[in-house]
Amino acid sequence: MDQLTEIEIQAAAFRRLQKHLMEDRTDAQNIDMMNLAGFCRNCLARWYQEAANERGIEMDKNQAREAYYGMTMDEWKANYQTDASPEKQAAFKVAFEENVTKKG
Repeated sequence: MDQLTEIEIQAAAFRRLQKHLMEDRTDAQNIDMMNLAGFCRNCLARWYQEAANERGIEMDKNQAREAYYGMTMDEWKANYQTDASPEKQAAFKVAFEENVTKKG
């Protein structure tokens, strides 16, 4: 497989993951994803931002989230986010420390 085809396939897989999380499984809460898998929609948006920044494209966290979510975080939260139990919040602190803070 040539490099361009590989990049196109990777991009298509990313778009399908994005569609799955943004349209098909809006019920999957970010906190549950982070606690279970060590990443969530916000991580995907951050990785998108980092990739843009590495290529000289200025993009801040809010712009990246809006690009990934297709709406503002406030809109997403109002439409899809549910309250998290104290237990989930405690687990999130650990998962965030292990998967985001330590990795920069």
